[in-house]
Amino acid sequence: MSDTHPSEERYRTTRRVTLVGAATNASLATAQVVGGFLAQSQALIADGVHTLSDLLSDFMVLFAARKANAPADDNHPYGHARIETLATVIVGLALIGVALGIALDAFRRLQSPEELLSPAPAALALAALAIISKEGLYHYTVRAARRIDSSLLHANAWHHRSDVVSSLVVLVGIGATLAGFAFMDAVAAVLVALLISLMGAKLIWNSVSELIDTGVGPEEQQQMLDSVRHLDGIHGVHELRTRRMGSALLADVHIMVGPRISVSEGHRISESVAKTLRQSRPELREVLVHVDPEDDRTHAPSSHLPCRSELMRQLNLQWQSVPGALPLDNVVLHYLDGRIHLELHLSPENFETLEGARALARQLTRVTREVKGVGEVIVYFR
Repeated sequence: MSDTHPSEERYRTTRRVTLVGAATNASLATAQVVGGFLAQSQALIADGVHTLSDLLSDFMVLFAARKANAPADDNHPYGHARIETLATVIVGLALIGVALGIALDAFRRLQSPEELLSPAPAALALAALAIISKEGLYHYTVRAARRIDSSLLHANAWHHRSDVVSSLVVLVGIGATLAGFAFMDAVAAVLVALLISLMGAKLIWNSVSELIDTGVGPEEQQQMLDSVRHLDGIHGVHELRTRRMGSALLADVHIMVGPRISVSEGHRISESVAKTLRQSRPELREVLVHVDPEDDRTHAPSSHLPCRSELMRQLNLQWQSVPGALPLDNVVLHYLDGRIHLELHLSPENFETLEGARALARQLTRVTREVKGVGEVIVYFR
């Protein structure tokens, strides 16, 4: 069994995969840009610049992966996972910027036919090499991304896949130009720019959705609710809210339990809910369970009612008028439907006759109900 902490193992995997990608991108970008100039292919140069942007994103991934896996601290109690998300946005913006530059240059050449380049056959070989290299990187990276559930690595994998598509466009464009269609190399460059910008926009959209706390979809949410709805002690489940933080999922949910159970039993039920939700969604890092004694969406609120100390002060004043009532310390309060329901526990040893105990119970019930906000009063003799 490995002693490596999951977050450290996650970083090591990300680092290894990204360094392989960076080395490949550095070699390939050099070959594409230099080869593009020598072979007179604007599309190949554009693809080389695209690969250089991949190299930039690789370094961004390394930086973000290290920071995102830092442990939680006082200022970041939920951890640093969203650094990964922010880095993905930056990668997306960089892609769009690169795409814009490539497209503008290609349009300029299309408007000035004398500036169109005539690629040499060697450009075809370089385009084919790029396709093979990028497809290999895609499969290598996406397998690692799935294994450690990393949105950043997954984004980088699809970045590699977009490169495959763009290199295919370059291959076709160069081939068409060699066949006599001189403008096709520049057209291929424009298409590559469009593909790059679309990929950048997709990365930004997905990351921004996370940053604004977009939750799981309706079907996934319903599955999570159904997984806990029939647990022992659950009377109802509602207000499940989720949000993502990097590869992790956070959730909070309201559960309804018996209104007169003990606090400890309610807590035990909430632990069962949290455990079940984590089992249903392995990426669920934290679950906050709010325990309700009633459906707070339909019942009257209790926030306006006095807390125990203030209520007991009022009750003790009332109980002073009942001979033999004090001291009365065992009082259970239930805040339900906008009222306070009380259970008063008296010892039968303090009464000589059963009728005397019943008389005291009636008096206590009457004076207790005179306190504002009090609902049902039950007196127990134990």
